[in-house]
Amino acid sequence: MFEFDSFHVLFAAAGAAIIASYWLPRFFSGREPAAAPVLIALGLLAFSWVPGMPEAVDPLENPRVWEVTAELAVIIGLFGVGLRIDTLFGHGLWKPTLRLLLIGMPVTIIALALFGWWAAGMTLAGSLLLGAVLSPTDPVLAGDVQVGPPLEGGEHPVRYALTTEAGLNDGLAFPFVHLGVLVATAGALTTGLATEWVLRDLLYRVVVGGVAGAGAGWLLGQIMFDWPRGNTLSKTQSGVVAFAGVIFTYGITELLEGYGFIAAFVAGLALRREESQDRFHERLHSFSEALEHTLTAVLLVALGAAIPGLLPYLDWPHAMIGLALIFLIRPIAGWFSLVGAGLKTRERATVAFFGIRGIGSIYYLAYASHHVELVDEGALWATVAFTIVVSAIVHGLSAGVAVSRATGEEEAPR
Repeated sequence: MFEFDSFHVLFAAAGAAIIASYWLPRFFSGREPAAAPVLIALGLLAFSWVPGMPEAVDPLENPRVWEVTAELAVIIGLFGVGLRIDTLFGHGLWKPTLRLLLIGMPVTIIALALFGWWAAGMTLAGSLLLGAVLSPTDPVLAGDVQVGPPLEGGEHPVRYALTTEAGLNDGLAFPFVHLGVLVATAGALTTGLATEWVLRDLLYRVVVGGVAGAGAGWLLGQIMFDWPRGNTLSKTQSGVVAFAGVIFTYGITELLEGYGFIAAFVAGLALRREESQDRFHERLHSFSEALEHTLTAVLLVALGAAIPGLLPYLDWPHAMIGLALIFLIRPIAGWFSLVGAGLKTRERATVAFFGIRGIGSIYYLAYASHHVELVDEGALWATVAFTIVVSAIVHGLSAGVAVSRATGEEEAPR
């Protein structure tokens, strides 16, 4: 008789699920319409039906594992998004992005908080935290709607808006996550607490994140392309420096108590300005994208594996929160925030609808779970998991066709 080690079963099942998620769609349809929902589904099947499979990592019992893995996936993804952007300045280029961030995102958080309070009877801290956790769009799962790799060009306003929004709103959601944690800890929102939040979490940490990211990106650019002359780091053609650069940037910024997510994206933008036509940027982006996809695949398989344990916490009021976000709150908030942004009707509708949720929401909820005792934590995890699954299916299966039509591009098989 063979004796199976549970960890070996775990590795085999997870690896098979990831391979199958990318292979099966190509086998049956000749292309890869969306890997995310397949990864979640196969994670669910592998961990539920294979005999001897160890129990999935429970986010309720060990949120720290989810926090660290998701954190790494997001910072690498944000750095890669910054590297993608060829054009940084232009008339009205950032207008849709700024409107989405300054109008659409706060409206989404408030609407989610009110909906959570009304539909599910959540506390002020819980509803505010849930709104902050679910508000950012995802830089990792939004590949179909973003601009292409460095030097590819063709940065249509729809793709540009969705790319830059995803690059910045993960960091800008952090102040509101901190606000939810502060309210949960203090039990109420006082004037002193609000003042402390505005000065420290909303102003200081955002500014430090941007400045530290710009400085680190410039320094990395000098090391890779200028110092020492004639024998720069770019000549090694090693993409591992992208990983080293982003964890250096993130670590330094967090030590300064700034927002590392903002710094990672800004560092990618700043590095991209150095020798912007150099093909080494393609290698940096390819390496960071490979790391990002690997970590994302592991997290999505784990999310599928965790679903059976979270389903008992999901009732109709909490499911309605996720459905309302995807089909009502984000589209409406996005549509009205883009008034006067210079987009055509179809472009505006596409940007408003494709607010893809994903790995960032996992990180924020795990972060909150690690730092404060949450009321009804199981329902929060179930709501976030349900929202990500629905977003992966709805947005993942429709993104290629919808964005191609909005931009006038021919949808090419991947």
